[in-house]
Amino acid sequence: MNDNVPIFLLQAAAISLSGVLAPGPVTAATLAAGVRRRHAGGLIAVGHGIVELPLMVLIMAGMGVLFEREGVRIAIGLLGGAFLVLMGIQMLTCRPRPARRSPSRPLDPAAGPAGRYPVWTGVVLSAGNPYFLLWWATVGLALATRAMSLSVLAFALFAVIHWLCDLIWLEALSLAAHRGARRIGERRQRIVLIVCAAVLLGFGAKFIWDAAKNWL
Repeated sequence: MNDNVPIFLLQAAAISLSGVLAPGPVTAATLAAGVRRRHAGGLIAVGHGIVELPLMVLIMAGMGVLFEREGVRIAIGLLGGAFLVLMGIQMLTCRPRPARRSPSRPLDPAAGPAGRYPVWTGVVLSAGNPYFLLWWATVGLALATRAMSLSVLAFALFAVIHWLCDLIWLEALSLAAHRGARRIGERRQRIVLIVCAAVLLGFGAKFIWDAAKNWL
């Protein structure tokens, strides 16, 4: 293996973590889904990877310039923003999970679409995020190009390490949310869901506003 590969992988992991740890729609959806499902974060990461891993290959094949086109970014922003707004509204209508299940008060099956369909949530939140796609068309392309210049193995390791950063962080978030939900009670669970819904609504509104502003 090229001596430069381990150094590059460490740099790529640091850059990947800086993006993963930044709060965003995926973070909010993971916390909300984690209240209901212990491993929701891992499943959302799987959905994220379904979009991200093929995207790496497509960008290396020259598709990255497509995401820099204004029309494409506007369409993605409008559709992604609309989905986030819908998810936030549905999350606001969800009932918190009871601390203990009882026959007279059955457990609500999920906290909105993020809880019911975490893999699908990961897919849509990734594919519908214009900033995520733009990151891959710029920073991600630079990292992927550097990896390929080292070797195909370096590119494969970069892809795996980048996705593992997402998996570990999102799984940790959902585990923390799930454990916390068992202790904080329904009222505080409701506050968590409202905050997560507000984050999704805020990002959804921003996506739509930015897209509309570029359109008009």
